[in-house]
Amino acid sequence: MASREEFDWMLAAEIPHLRRYARTLAAHPAEADDLVQDCLERAMRKWRLWRGTARLRSWLFRMLHRLYLNRRRDGRHHDATVPLEVVAEPTASGNAGPAQLEVRDTMRALQTLPVAQREAIVLLAIDDLSYEEAAWVLEIPVGTLRSRLSRGREQLRALGESAAPVSEAEAPNLRRVK
Repeated sequence: MASREEFDWMLAAEIPHLRRYARTLAAHPAEADDLVQDCLERAMRKWRLWRGTARLRSWLFRMLHRLYLNRRRDGRHHDATVPLEVVAEPTASGNAGPAQLEVRDTMRALQTLPVAQREAIVLLAIDDLSYEEAAWVLEIPVGTLRSRLSRGREQLRALGESAAPVSEAEAPNLRRVK
């Protein structure tokens, strides 16, 4: 078992991952920050309950997920008011490269997915959890997780194909069948 000081260092290293996961769950950045704050507070209070055998990230993600579900069930996420500057999309700058634009488009497409599919994709593809860890965090069977991941990837692929302009050179050569 880690000492309190070691736990605090490990906890601090997980904050960026917690923020990213919270932003995939929450509707607004302020709500995501509140989720992370509550999760960190709870983790610091219950640090002795973490068993050093499991990954700290999985333990924290499960805690964050439970907090999110509790807020959603209680209806607290609807009461949050969000300032207009948070909702307003920043203007596109002329120096954004193609990679930045692609990431932005992917994040927008990810936000259109149902929460269950978005969670599966984020936990596995972005936060690098194993199937077993992600299923444990979400409290679902591994088969259900795989199904959500498959449906989410399929929807993202479809969104990407419909958004991508096809030039005549890239268009498939189809022949008409009677």
